[in-house]
Amino acid sequence: MNQQTEQPRVYRYFDLVMAVFVTVLIVSNIASSAKIVDWGVSLFGLPLAFDAGTILFPISYIFGDVLTEVYGFRKSRRVIWTGFACLSLTAIVLWLVRIMPGEATWMESTGQTSFNNVLGGISTGGIVLASLVAYLAGEFTNSVILAKMKVATKGRWLWMRTIGSTLVGEGVDSIIFIGVACLVGVFPWSLFFTLIVANYIFKCLIEALMTPVTYWVVSKLKRAENEDYYDTKTRFSLIGK
Repeated sequence: MNQQTEQPRVYRYFDLVMAVFVTVLIVSNIASSAKIVDWGVSLFGLPLAFDAGTILFPISYIFGDVLTEVYGFRKSRRVIWTGFACLSLTAIVLWLVRIMPGEATWMESTGQTSFNNVLGGISTGGIVLASLVAYLAGEFTNSVILAKMKVATKGRWLWMRTIGSTLVGEGVDSIIFIGVACLVGVFPWSLFFTLIVANYIFKCLIEALMTPVTYWVVSKLKRAENEDYYDTKTRFSLIGK
């Protein structure tokens, strides 16, 4: 296993993991803009409604855990910034689509109002602003905590690292995402606490339930890549080396 090597390496599956991570990030943001889901379940009288992107978004944290655990913080940071750039591009494209004039038949059958209602958040920047700020804060928090816990535990208790880092990272993400989204008018303030609690519980639950899958993927990747990175001398910065 390579420990803190400075030599550049070519990994077999790194690009594939990054591609899936970015896809999950973009699709979850479009789903968040499109619909709020309510399964009719309450916790102490608080309805557990959540934006639809919550169904898929926790998977990005699982991939974030895998990236940091196998390839280290620096590689994970590259993926996080790649996701940031791709999500920004998605928002720009949908904004251009929104301002383009609609064809007459489409305007009658669907209409600009329907487009705005479903994709207005991501095409006008509301969901994107909320997501990008929350995404950067949450993903970097998750990655740093997991990397430091790996060094502290000497690589033991992966479940503790993945769940522990998620509890903090998802908390940061949920509070910032819902707060900014409400501030810019994407979600009503009346749903502020409902969405935060529901998002946090659901995301952390998914992470816990997916722990066996995370173990399996991490084990396979470590053997396939011959890599098990420890961030013993890493400078945990958002940019740079």
